[in-house]
Amino acid sequence: MKIFGPLYDKVLAWSQHSHAPRYLAGLSFAESSFFPIPPDVLLAPMVLAQRDKAFRYALITTLASVAGGIFGYALGYFAIESVSGWMQQLGYWEGYLRVQEWFEKWGFWAVFAAGFSPVPYKLFTISAGAAAMSLPGFALASLVGRGARFFLVAGLVRWGGTRVEPALWKYIDVFGWLLVVILVVAVLVF
Repeated sequence: MKIFGPLYDKVLAWSQHSHAPRYLAGLSFAESSFFPIPPDVLLAPMVLAQRDKAFRYALITTLASVAGGIFGYALGYFAIESVSGWMQQLGYWEGYLRVQEWFEKWGFWAVFAAGFSPVPYKLFTISAGAAAMSLPGFALASLVGRGARFFLVAGLVRWGGTRVEPALWKYIDVFGWLLVVILVVAVLVF
């Protein structure tokens, strides 16, 4: 089923919109605390469309993601009881409990790893608040982990963009379904 090609075209069109940096910031903020779509899906096409702005877009993504992470932290710190039902409905509760265990063992390093990895970062932001992790430590780990991830994505797309774009378009549906499988497996495992 070819659904990712038209979606790719749509996201590429959005990436060239004059308000694209705002959309990127909004998506980055939301993904760090409650929204399931990672900002990489907008960051990569934006860099592909305007390679000279790659690191500016990575910075926007990083800062908005850390701000969203602090919002997620506040949700965990002040309102874990209120959001626990929502987390259970969306299937995040088991992951949340597992993340709580990781905080007890690794703290800062758990947030750093989550910021860089494809694991749902929102679980870590809410868990860090619920565990009352040091806010400066949380913010620093988020900044370094998220920054490393988004600058790496932007740098790779900037570097290989024009060479990779034809292959990406040709195999976008294969890549898209592969990403869906990876995300489902990650959610089930974590």
